[in-house]
Amino acid sequence: MSYGMSGRIFHAPFLATNPGFIFKAVAERNTKTAALKYPGLKSYNSIDELLADDEIELIIVNTPNYTHYDFALRSLHAGKHVLIEKPAAVTSAEAKALFTLGHQLNLKVMIYQNRRYNSDFLSVKNVIESGRLGKLIEIHFRIDRYRMAIGAKAFKESKEVPGNGLMYDLGSHLIDGVISLLGKPLSYTKTTAAHRPDSEVDDYFHLHLRYPEQLNVYLTSGLLIAEPEHGFVVHGTAGSYLKMRTDIQELQLMDDILPDADGFGVEAAGSVGKLVVINDLQKVVEEVVAPTGAYNDLFNAVHDTIRNDSAFPVSEEQIIWQLEMLEFKEQ
Repeated sequence: MSYGMSGRIFHAPFLATNPGFIFKAVAERNTKTAALKYPGLKSYNSIDELLADDEIELIIVNTPNYTHYDFALRSLHAGKHVLIEKPAAVTSAEAKALFTLGHQLNLKVMIYQNRRYNSDFLSVKNVIESGRLGKLIEIHFRIDRYRMAIGAKAFKESKEVPGNGLMYDLGSHLIDGVISLLGKPLSYTKTTAAHRPDSEVDDYFHLHLRYPEQLNVYLTSGLLIAEPEHGFVVHGTAGSYLKMRTDIQELQLMDDILPDADGFGVEAAGSVGKLVVINDLQKVVEEVVAPTGAYNDLFNAVHDTIRNDSAFPVSEEQIIWQLEMLEFKEQ
């Protein structure tokens, strides 16, 4: 695992506090900071040194998107299980090759899709599965941000680097949320655009997914959205559910609040979702308190997959569907 923003925020705190893991080492090419927070942690200078450590069983690949395939491939050949940050790879062909090699070597290839464990998404999932909305008609998932400046990370902003742009960055989250609930769509169309001055990559996208029984799903994200809309809107024949993006886990982790702290993952007061149902032709409005956010459940699943050969909740076919949509070219 590298110890950049992703390693520091989304992985290290869980490896250090989850009893199923021993957090042994990271790769830091330049400044050595990980051991300051985690005394006794080894800091290797390269991925090669990390892979040469025979005690390490699991490698977390949380490097730039275009490196995922190569680093995961090298990790598997070194006899390590891998947990790969989204997107799993740049192409579906690369992901298929990794899954195939994992089966051949009896090693686990798992993809880190943490937003399945966001409190807001779990709230939407619970409402949909309750059946209170009736037959689903229309679903909108979106992530809105406002960032005019071109970011410093070339792998996200350069047209020369595979796996660039907002589609690969946030589209992987939105697609994963939908297919985890509904499966593979019957068909889909994609629109992308670049609105920031001098942007070389997409900073806006919209996906329209079509499901059986005339269910339409719309996934949208943009980097120039000054006023965020509801992150989740679900309409059915019996009601609607509206929910802002209110998961607090990332903010807590950035404030050095560890996953085993009291109140970790609990949404702030006033973050309720709005459920509107029709009973006897009368509109009834309810406030829905979200479940606690649970990124640690993903790491529990990693442990169970390796130790007990349990099925990892993010399936191989779901990842292939996701990458096929990410790499799909607009018509």
